[in-house]
Amino acid sequence: MNLLQNFSFVIILLNIFLAITVIFLERRNASSTWAWLMVLFFIPVLGFVMYLILGQKVRKRQLNKLLGENRRIIEEALEKQSIMLERREMFPEGSEMAKYQDMMYMNLTTSYALYTNNNEIEIFTDGNRKFDELLTDIENAEHHIHLVYYIVRDDALGRRLMDALVRKASQGVEIRFLYDQIGSLALPRKYFRELRAVGGKEAAFFPSRIPFLNLKINYRNHRKLAIIDGRIGYIGGFNIGNEYLGLNKHFGAWRDTHLKVQGGAVLQMQAQFLMDWNLAVATKMPLGPAYFPYPHNVNGIIGMQLVASGPDTEYQEIKNAYIKMIYSAKHTICLQTPYFVPDESLMTALRIAALSGVSVNIMLPSKPDHFFVYWATQSFLGDLLESGVRVYLYKEGFLHAKTLVVDRMVASVGTANLDIRSFKLNFEINAFIYDEDTAAELADIFLEDSENSFELTMERYNRRPLFNRFKESVSRLLSPIL
Repeated sequence: MNLLQNFSFVIILLNIFLAITVIFLERRNASSTWAWLMVLFFIPVLGFVMYLILGQKVRKRQLNKLLGENRRIIEEALEKQSIMLERREMFPEGSEMAKYQDMMYMNLTTSYALYTNNNEIEIFTDGNRKFDELLTDIENAEHHIHLVYYIVRDDALGRRLMDALVRKASQGVEIRFLYDQIGSLALPRKYFRELRAVGGKEAAFFPSRIPFLNLKINYRNHRKLAIIDGRIGYIGGFNIGNEYLGLNKHFGAWRDTHLKVQGGAVLQMQAQFLMDWNLAVATKMPLGPAYFPYPHNVNGIIGMQLVASGPDTEYQEIKNAYIKMIYSAKHTICLQTPYFVPDESLMTALRIAALSGVSVNIMLPSKPDHFFVYWATQSFLGDLLESGVRVYLYKEGFLHAKTLVVDRMVASVGTANLDIRSFKLNFEINAFIYDEDTAAELADIFLEDSENSFELTMERYNRRPLFNRFKESVSRLLSPIL
């Protein structure tokens, strides 16, 4: 009995110590603090383990020190654009895009997101087309291929990609492959064996020092970028695996959105990749001119900013840009996301837009892949439906696209979901696109997807079973830490 009492006493002391840490030392926001306190006191032993895995904060000073040197390279360009945007001189009078200069200024000053207007964009919504195009560009690479993916699988698609990389590395092309260790937890080390043998390089992001045990569930690199010769870039939602080709029996067809970009925005993708790479490797890679070629033979006229955010940045830059876009809406908002766990600021923005007469349309998957997140998502929909937001549940497979289109004028496509994890805990990157034709194309894709969805009405929402409401309530309480 004494042993049990002593053990209980130790657990109580640990919980008290951890609660003090959460409240006074880590200075989290109030909702996150209360969520962790609830976990700690109601699940004393398991809650402690959950905090060790999910609750650790990244060392921002160390990250900023590593990233700072690379960021200083573009300070001159940042200062020039900052002055032009501050004075509203970036666009001629009468330009439709002039009204978004304040958003551009915010992205520039908080996320070092240079504006470029010489880009070409191709949109992919099907994984087979996206990977066929990517592999073709890899085959044509002459100098280097840089890849970063959250999930990489050693399956048919993964091996097809690796075979292409090994072939190019044996021809003298530089290969750097960065993958997230938690996202690619099942990826065997032998996957990179042939690539290393022919001079290719790979690195795991935030790996564990203990084999088969990684306590850093948070602060993962959720970005998906591919840069070929500094001239072609890919960004969006597709990872590397057979399911992204629609070959998973559980999910069926996979509906995602990815961009192929040529133009000045590719150099921003390159800079982000090299910063991530230098964060993951011991021997830092210099930002030489060979990796930043001037974009020749590109006749694009599309304006873009690449906004990166994560635990290494001061603000929640992608979330702030989303909110700024939503508040700018006059007519329509079309939003697609697989996970919808918003904070109060985002919920308020969507409700105000709908109550102001803006047509707000949100599309989510009809089937879950993460149950707690799915039920938390369901809990937020009632508030939106009451405000006049239209909610569509995609039924032709799994919807994984992360897109936002406002007024068929501006759009965002990238890696960030609409949840607290993407906004605060993960390393993410989104393309913000200032082009009427591209935004209209993405809005039309939303309309096509709505034909493969069913609309969730308030009447239908109110008929959900009592047990579902219970799951929603519990999941919503935990939403700040999901």
